[in-house]
Amino acid sequence: MRFVHPLGGEAVSYTTGMFGLLSVAVAVVLLLRPAHRLPQRTAEDDLIVRDLVRRHGGADSLGYFALRPDKSLLWAPSRRAVIAYRVVNGVSLASGDPIGMASQWPQTIAAWLRDCARHGWTPAVLGCGNAAGRAYRKAGLDVVELGDEAILEVASFGLDGRAMRGVRQAVARVRRAGYTCEVSRLRDLTPEALAEAKQAADAFRDGRVERGFSMALSRLGDPGDEDCLFVVGRDADGRIRGLLHYVPWGADGLSLDLMRGDRTAENGLTEFMVVTTMTAAPELGVRRISLNFAVLRSVFARADELGAGPVLRLSHHVLRAASRFWQIESLYRANAKYQPAWQPRYLCFPSVRELPRIAVAALSAEAFLPGAGRRPAPGPSAPLELSR
Repeated sequence: MRFVHPLGGEAVSYTTGMFGLLSVAVAVVLLLRPAHRLPQRTAEDDLIVRDLVRRHGGADSLGYFALRPDKSLLWAPSRRAVIAYRVVNGVSLASGDPIGMASQWPQTIAAWLRDCARHGWTPAVLGCGNAAGRAYRKAGLDVVELGDEAILEVASFGLDGRAMRGVRQAVARVRRAGYTCEVSRLRDLTPEALAEAKQAADAFRDGRVERGFSMALSRLGDPGDEDCLFVVGRDADGRIRGLLHYVPWGADGLSLDLMRGDRTAENGLTEFMVVTTMTAAPELGVRRISLNFAVLRSVFARADELGAGPVLRLSHHVLRAASRFWQIESLYRANAKYQPAWQPRYLCFPSVRELPRIAVAALSAEAFLPGAGRRPAPGPSAPLELSR
């Protein structure tokens, strides 16, 4: 090939050479990057994890989410405690507290850190509680507050008072529109009712990506989840217009897993379903319910207070900008209206320089980055939109 103009020939030469170097660089990066680990869980492992969740799950509202089949398991030598994690882009990403006896946590954490070092993975923990944060800090990880979890106590919840005026009005508005709400354990649902609920959850999903990892189960109707709770909101014509799904939190609690709604439904349907859950809780033997997780809640809560400093106000502006993409502020406002008790959750990591890498891995696992939809889990499943 002969170019009439020398400039054209040089442009093609440089372009093809650059692409050649780029292909070599990509091949080297792919060759040297840390390997991923596919979940390897036997039926016996799942039985032991379920038993640990049943006996010790009351200490952590995220404990039940260790039953996701796309999480690997790292056991204590005694198998009385376990860490559920997933490797994403060279980051071994655990979530919540270790499951099992607290006395066995140090051995489990040490085994997990050794496994990370052996494979060149960066260890990180999303959303652990205070006790687990202390255990991870003793093991050498740094710990910072990630946000707060909204907890509703059934005994003290009520719609009276000025602070609950917005929720009270929303519930009254939905009731006047003829909406009703059904609360049922999975084991009490007929196959037809379960199929209808799963179809509605599919229809109300916003987009094609299935979100959720650390605070989501990402399946509906699995026979092993018979204690999970369905809250279904119907309009005056009997059509499903909203759906909540809760997983067990110990013997007397519920943890919100899925929140779906028809965008054309009456405004206030979510409040109506949450209040209905709280009303039905005593009969179900439930005394506490965990709602959504609010990332960096303290920034939003303190930004409008008198005397808020420039750093706090700047952080508030940054988070508000990020909320356009990830619903950070809207989830906080949606939780705060119920006047919950806030319990802090923490992020654990080895060093500050690893934070960007951990952030990308966490957003990828939660499917908040383009093209980062999670791998489909085997068995019955349904996507999540507003998880935790």
